[in-house]
Amino acid sequence: DVEHFEIREVLRCILHTILFHRALGLVRPKDIDLELFEITYVQCGDTELEKKIDEKIEQFIDRVEKHPNKKNQICLSFYEVKNKQPSWFTNKVERLHWEQWNINLNVAQHPKTHSGKSHHSKVLVDPGDNALEERSIRRAALETSLREVLFQIIKFVNEKKDHVPPIPNLEGVSFPYEITISSSSDSAFGMDMFKRMLQTGHPTMLS
Repeated sequence: DVEHFEIREVLRCILHTILFHRALGLVRPKDIDLELFEITYVQCGDTELEKKIDEKIEQFIDRVEKHPNKKNQICLSFYEVKNKQPSWFTNKVERLHWEQWNINLNVAQHPKTHSGKSHHSKVLVDPGDNALEERSIRRAALETSLREVLFQIIKFVNEKKDHVPPIPNLEGVSFPYEITISSSSDSAFGMDMFKRMLQTGHPTMLS
């Protein structure tokens, strides 16, 4: 489980780690120390990539706020662009996905005690010693889980290379990719979950 103000750091950490380890050519590695956890991860040092990830995270948070009681998923997919024979019913370009990472976050529901988008926001009411201890235990468990996910990502990308396509002649630090967001009410969510069960070898994301 993650709390609302933890979503940004958790998703940035996971998405940037995946994209860094699937990066193309030369990158400018940038170490990032998480503010909420004792974890350091690496970004590619590409401002456009950072902007796109932050935009998708904001969309994910909007989805969480609109569907607070549903399971929400963010999916990072890498794909190849293939030219197809033009016809009446198909486009000339087709995306062939060769790797998908599904990240499921269960966001804890609490009464809203703040507004705005700052992930520094804190609960304003004194929760008491027991609640503080429970929150500390939960935070430590989340930190451990997040660290395990990062190790799983690194292990997977180092072991699973045969399916990676040739490097395309495209600009940018990453293979072509897309980030999609869905909730348990969307039909696409069910299909993504079904495909994830069929795909073996992919690491289990936070859930």
